[in-house]
Amino acid sequence: MEKKENKEAAAEYENEPLIKDELERSKVKIMRALCDQEDPLTKDVDDLMIRRFLRAGGLDTEKASKLFLKYLTWKRSYLPKGHISESEIANDLSHKKVCMQGHDKMGRPIVVAFGNRHNPSKGNPEEFKRFVVYTLEKICAGMPRGEEKFVVIGDLQGWGYTHSDIRGYLAALSILQDCYPGRLGKIYVVHAPYLFMKVRKLIQPFVDSNTKQRIAFVENKKLTSTLLEDIEESQLLDIYGGKMPLVPIQDS
Repeated sequence: MEKKENKEAAAEYENEPLIKDELERSKVKIMRALCDQEDPLTKDVDDLMIRRFLRAGGLDTEKASKLFLKYLTWKRSYLPKGHISESEIANDLSHKKVCMQGHDKMGRPIVVAFGNRHNPSKGNPEEFKRFVVYTLEKICAGMPRGEEKFVVIGDLQGWGYTHSDIRGYLAALSILQDCYPGRLGKIYVVHAPYLFMKVRKLIQPFVDSNTKQRIAFVENKKLTSTLLEDIEESQLLDIYGGKMPLVPIQDS
């Protein structure tokens, strides 16, 4: 009896509309119809993706459709095979600059980016952009049904001038905001040195309002306690007082 009820509950969940808000649901249908006329790739995406662009466009279907069609054009040229192969970004992967392990109390995947593992003088700008796309695609592909966001712990311990990469940061920001709107849940910036605040001022004008409100700088003395407010100890990385080991994103 219990198994039957569980199956029925699961089936009911699967049949629930992904978008419950009637206004958003109707506007997503309008967007889909508009975009499908312009680009056949529209049929390959789900309603949640279209809604993310709808929200990015302030619920204006025409504006949001332009943003979405621009994204599809970008995807066709940047991801012709549908993915970034690891052989294309071997150098960036070798530094293990991004790890992904665990999830927060809201079920959002946790990504950790180490600023001192990025050295622009020993890398290639185009490879770094591909690495950013690979990372975002990998995060999104591992999300459970209905989950749209992820959280980031940006660790700047040991970060200095040799790691600073304004052009790379702006490229990553552009990709995140233009091609993956609505995906970022929160960024915890930890171990930020004073020097980084100068770099932050240069980047700040390019950060949109939605991204700005999701950035939280965490004091060193409150690091573990702050993270534990949103992440269970069993899901928090051991380097921050939790129990999770570090896992490079390519191995996650």
